[in-house]
Parts: sequence; C-alpha cells; structure tokens
Amino acid sequence: MSKVTRRRFVKGAVVGAATLSVSRNVLGANDKILVGTVGFRGRGGSHISGLDRLKDVEVVGLCDVDAKVLARGVSNLEKKGKKVIQAKDYRKLYENKDLDVITTATPNHQHAIVSIAAIMAGKDVYVEKPVSHNVWEGRQLVNAARKYGRIVQTGTQSRSSRKGIAEAVDWVAAGNLGKIQYVVGTCFKPRKTIGKTSEPMKIPAEIDYDLWCGPAAKVDLYRRQFHYDWHWDHNTGNGDMGNQGIHQMDIARWFLGVNELSPKVLSIGGRVGYDDAGNTPNTQTVVHLYDKAPLIFETRGLPIDKAHQNHRWGRSMPNYRGSRIGVIVQCENGHIVCPNYTSCYAVGNDGKKIKSWNGGGDHYANFIDAVRSRNVSTLHADIEEGHISSALCHTSMISHQLGTVSKSDEIASRVKDMGSYAESWERMEDHLNKNEVKIDGGKLLLGALLEMDPKTEQFTNNAKANKLLTRPYRKGFEVPNLAPIAKAG
Repeated sequence: MSKVTRRRFVKGAVVGAATLSVSRNVLGANDKILVGTVGFRGRGGSHISGLDRLKDVEVVGLCDVDAKVLARGVSNLEKKGKKVIQAKDYRKLYENKDLDVITTATPNHQHAIVSIAAIMAGKDVYVEKPVSHNVWEGRQLVNAARKYGRIVQTGTQSRSSRKGIAEAVDWVAAGNLGKIQYVVGTCFKPRKTIGKTSEPMKIPAEIDYDLWCGPAAKVDLYRRQFHYDWHWDHNTGNGDMGNQGIHQMDIARWFLGVNELSPKVLSIGGRVGYDDAGNTPNTQTVVHLYDKAPLIFETRGLPIDKAHQNHRWGRSMPNYRGSRIGVIVQCENGHIVCPNYTSCYAVGNDGKKIKSWNGGGDHYANFIDAVRSRNVSTLHADIEEGHISSALCHTSMISHQLGTVSKSDEIASRVKDMGSYAESWERMEDHLNKNEVKIDGGKLLLGALLEMDPKTEQFTNNAKANKLLTRPYRKGFEVPNLAPIAKAG
C-alpha cells in the first residue's frame, strides 16, 4: 500500500458527512488496511479475529491497560510473524501514522473518549455497543465523526442481518401485518450476585487503574471480581439493558422506524433478590412513549422462580411469547418474533406461522467496505444509529436513578391507563412474586416520567435528569464538546 497518498488525505480530512464520499480519496481494492484494537480481553478479541481474516486487512496494533492481556495479545500476533505496535495508553497508540482503523471494546465508560480521540487522530473507528456511557458524550461522538469525516461503525451486528431481520423490518413497514401497536424488547439473561466485600478490592498489579478509570470517578471497589462486573456499576457500566439489551433495543427501534430519542420515558425496576456491590437494576421494565407506538423493554436477571435459583439459571429463564433475548413486534393482524441476532418469524392472530426470515452478515466486512469507499451511507450501523439506540438505554436508566421506592399498588395505579405497559408491569410483578422478592417495603423503584425534546436531546420537565445526561469528567480525560456539523440545504 502506498502510505503517502493515504496520509495526505487523512491530514486534511475535516469535511462534513454530506460531502464525504466525493471529498475523500478512495482506497483501492488491494490496498492493505492496518488496524489497531484498544481493549481486547473480551469482545475485542472477536474484533481481531473478525478483521484479520478479511482480505488486505491486518491487525497490527494492540492497546490494553492490563499488562498481562497486552503481553498475551502481542505474543499471539508475533507468532503469526507480525511486528506489533503496542501501547498501554490509547493516546500513544494513535501517534502511529500507519494505523488506518481503530476498533475498541473497552468498558463502556471509555467507548466515547477512546473513539473520539481516534477520530481526531485521523482514524476510522469500529466501536462496540453501547457507543457511550451517557447521552451527551454519545452525541459528541456523532459530531466528531461528521466534523472529521470519518467512517464509524457501531457493533450492533444484527444490523448486518440483511436477509434476516432487515427483510422482516421491510415486510412489516410495508403494512403486511397492519399498523404496529407496540414493540417489546427482552433481555432475560441469568445474572447472579457479584458479591460484596467489607474491604476495598486490591487492584491487580498488572492493571493501570488510573488509565482504566479514565473519565470515570476513581473510587474504591467493593466487588469480588475486577473484570466484567463493572457492567453493574453506574460509574462504569449501564446495567444489562446497556450491555446485552442494547442489541434488542436497537432491533426494536429499527422495526418502529424512529430515528430520534423518545419524547417520554418511564422505568420501573430495581436490583432485587440479593444484596451485593452492584447498583444497576437486574429486573426492570421501561416504556419509551413514541407517537407511533410504545417501545417497551424488559430486563430479567432472576430465573423463573425461587426454586430454580438453586439450579443452573441459564436453563430456567423466563420466556415472553418465544423471546428470551429478542424482540416481539405486535401489529394489528399478528406479530413478529425475533428470538436472536439473525432471524424472525411472523405469526397471524390465529396463531399460525405466516412467514420466516433467516440470515446473518459480516458486520466487519461491511465496515471495511465503507472505509474503502468513504461512503457513510453504506454502513449498516452508522454511529448515529448506535448513538440513538444507546441513548434510549441511558434515558431509561436516568428515569430509574430518579425513582422512588414504591409499593405494588402505587405502581399499578401509575400505569393502569398505559395499556401494554400496564401488562408489562403485571408480568414483572408476577415474576418477582414467583422469586419471592418483596415488593412492598423492598427496593423496587418507580422511576420519574421524563419528557424530552428529541431535537435538543434535553429533558424539558426535570433539571436533575438533565444533569445525568452527562457526567463530571476527570482532569485529563475530558470528552471534547464538539459543535454539530450543519446539514446541507
């Protein structure tokens, strides 16, 4: 690959998305794209394997704040004969001008800042879901992609199910089942206690904890496990709705065909069934009150009943109309079930299956194709799609965080006139009763009903909620405030 030409246009790439495909040079089909991956202990490993197998794409850069993880990754690439670019700090990795693309699968609180820094260094980016830890920084990520003319793909791989879910979306949009009445996303995934310690955790010596915290508050940890369980801490994670559920939230929004945040949101939920160091809900139902139809999201971390808590939870999770980790789209003349990442089937009101769709897709290949063509419109999951779906999870959590402990009859009275959402609450109440979770006098929160101006992405009825749209950033790890690019015409 001729790096001279590549670097020349990267250096001057401050253009709007509208002119991107005609303002940028186009990489040839045989030009090699060099990739660096930031954070690869878990999901980042699939970035490496998924991209490295593509023609004329090579992962040569690695970054991780865990010295053991970094050394292991470097060793694996060196065994393949590669000369590896490595760094503990992502900002050092970005100084290398030979890297064309950055992928990141760090903990959620680092997604936006790591991606924006890569964009500003002239890199294209593949960022895992959720693309942000809060609403404001997600919008800054979109603004950065547009301002610097970068290709940015979100890791919601169901968007590449073109023969599966995409065709089902189009079929419903054509009116084949009549109007959508409501959509329900489900995340019924076993989540046992993460425990709680009486003394602060001793951070493993191989981890640079200051870099790991980055923009998040640098605080003592009282959980048993350092890795992964950050998901259940508001400081660094977004609960299971923002972890697993973001996939199903995205599919649900795709069917609804809505491309902005909801005008109203309400949550009911809590962390129940055990007392541990986590503070995100393991049981929750949320409604986003779109004008077209309500989008409901249900999270369950406990099994079907108390007796099954002594067994393997993964085999005994609830099931809503064929969906555990999936989506139900209820229409006038039937409904759609999407039980996984790549397939859907339609059922008429008579209970008979009408039609089915199945087929995955290569989300990484779609990203690389767009990197070569410089055409944002060919991305299956452009960063703005990722921002909106991620932000729906975030606004759901804000409603929860501003909630008050409430009794069962108080919750029922609040939602009694909300149709399908009242039914969702009844399902959750039944689920908690079967798990012998005390609702009255317990830890279940009735969230604040929040009203939002989707254009400004600001709440209009709650000043406290607006403060939770962003966070205080630690010095040296501030997410830049980037003005949006004005749309042409």
